[in-house]
Amino acid sequence: DVMLESSETEFAARYQAYAAQGQLYPQCEGSPLLEFAAAGRVLYLFDRSGPYAGRPGPAQVVVHGVLDPAGTRVLTPEEAQRASEMLTVVSISGVEGVGQVLDVSRRVWVVQARLPLVLAAFEPLPPVPVGGWVAFRTQPPLHGFLL
Repeated sequence: DVMLESSETEFAARYQAYAAQGQLYPQCEGSPLLEFAAAGRVLYLFDRSGPYAGRPGPAQVVVHGVLDPAGTRVLTPEEAQRASEMLTVVSISGVEGVGQVLDVSRRVWVVQARLPLVLAAFEPLPPVPVGGWVAFRTQPPLHGFLL
């Protein structure tokens, strides 16, 4: 069994340099989802910071998703030359897109795709250098860690 994080605070601290800047909207009473607008997208994030931690207004949020291996691949050098950042919201709390890799570990890519995303997998990811380009799709829900 693979753990992607040891604790909410440790995960948020590890990736705080890659937090997205955006606007947090008021949370619906009893909803576990944060409504977060960043880089022209509205994302619904599973709130990992505890209920009511987020106040409406400007916010820094580490946006974390689990990759869907079927929709995730490293772009070829030819594709990467023509690539530009894309991010599309899929279903209520998933995304797909294309972006440039900012940070890499065995099971995590930090990808800049209009906003920074911390994308993890339960199996080792294909090798990609920092600066490489990837196409990705996440499995819902996306998670949000408020800073």
